[in-house]
Amino acid sequence: MLKSYNTGPFFDEMFQSNGQPKKHYSRFHQILGQFSKNDLKEKHELAQKSFLKQGITFTVYADEDGTERTMPFDFIPIIIPSEDWLRIEKGMIQRTEALNQFLEDIYHHQHILNDGIIPSELIEQNPYYYPKQVAGIDIPLGNHIFLAGIDLIRDENGEYRVLEDNLRNPSGISYVYENRFVMRQVYPEVFENQSIETLEQQLSYLHETIFSHVPKTVEAGVEPCAILLTPGIYNSAYYDHVFLAQQLGLQLVEGQDLVVEDHKVYMQTIRGLKRVDIIYRRIDDDFLDPDAFRSDSILGVPGLIEAYKRGNVAILNGVGNGVADDKAIYAYVPEMIRYYLKEEPIIPNVETYLLRDPKQREWVLERLNQLVIKNVGASGGYDMLIGPHATSEEIERFRKKITENPSQYIAQPTMKISTAPAYQNERFYPCHVDLRVFVMRGRDTYVLPGGLSRVALKEGSLVVNSSQGGGGKDTWILKNEGGGANVASGS
Repeated sequence: MLKSYNTGPFFDEMFQSNGQPKKHYSRFHQILGQFSKNDLKEKHELAQKSFLKQGITFTVYADEDGTERTMPFDFIPIIIPSEDWLRIEKGMIQRTEALNQFLEDIYHHQHILNDGIIPSELIEQNPYYYPKQVAGIDIPLGNHIFLAGIDLIRDENGEYRVLEDNLRNPSGISYVYENRFVMRQVYPEVFENQSIETLEQQLSYLHETIFSHVPKTVEAGVEPCAILLTPGIYNSAYYDHVFLAQQLGLQLVEGQDLVVEDHKVYMQTIRGLKRVDIIYRRIDDDFLDPDAFRSDSILGVPGLIEAYKRGNVAILNGVGNGVADDKAIYAYVPEMIRYYLKEEPIIPNVETYLLRDPKQREWVLERLNQLVIKNVGASGGYDMLIGPHATSEEIERFRKKITENPSQYIAQPTMKISTAPAYQNERFYPCHVDLRVFVMRGRDTYVLPGGLSRVALKEGSLVVNSSQGGGGKDTWILKNEGGGANVASGS
């Protein structure tokens, strides 16, 4: 069935341009060829039913027909050789270290602004910059980024590039594990004789990383209490919250379950109040504390930020991280790496145009039909224009948006994002893919081997987000039989 597969003008993950499988896909390709049409159909259907049975869903708020959907799964894995993965690991550790130093800097001494590396107005006018709530706070390990989700793509030459940094509440780790679970259950044949990095140890690393952020106010010898704070069952990533709380042994709580007394945080239990030391929060900054942010928030905990300021509780990820994963700031991350680390970026950015600059804006406005336009604060594929696929009405609507509020948008070239085969509707066809790499930072830094490969299942689409019709793939990192590390100490 794959004989008619055509890679087209794109770099394909699995196939060379002559139609032959790449070396690291050869074993998988051989096994795939042993499946009949009925085998493939039955296994595909079994995989989808497995996701439905386990309740692996996500929420689409804008869908008029119903908000909850089963995560689409495609069984053709993304396979990455060990030497390629080692470079990705080093690049992700480098990038998150620079971003963390940037956050620590702008909430304390602001050296990078004073030295003119980044325009100060990009920080001071950024809606996700919270100096009133965060400036001057000494947080555990000086670490603002406990968990990062860095989105990578490969261009037409097969070079990895960073598409986006997610430093607030990156979601998707649960899907990494469920993709692997379903793959092993439904396609056990494909794991035979494959030397693949396992995921089992990674949850213990994540647990270790959380508990490395113990506040200084916790007495020596006292076992710290960590919880996962969720906005509740209607959140789009609620499945992710439940999975992580269960796997990490954390109590899953909502804001109404917590109370602040004497600037300390407590969880209400049937045995009375229990002191909370570490909060892995999955609530956005604006809703964390009605006393410090939005007064109308019923999701948060009054007095939480004051407890945070006084060092009585750690909040992971740090409050105010949004200023560092803003898409306008993204353009300056290579300069951050050079400034803080005195190194060249290992994984480059996608070329980015800042529309606040009149010259760049003029150039972009003349080429809207050729470029991708993104809202600097949006995520999930929303408020985005893909010029070559847009109607004239959509282009004019974005022209007006840019003209009225240029600082709110950036532009990027329409990348020839790599493709990989997908099996849907009983056939194989090429779909665009990206990779979300998860970086866990505490006393040590760990990079989850593989991450979440997302696939634009709609033919021709460049949008991989599940809320926009995308799905997931298992990601295999082939083992380096000579050994390799995915940990950096002292980050």
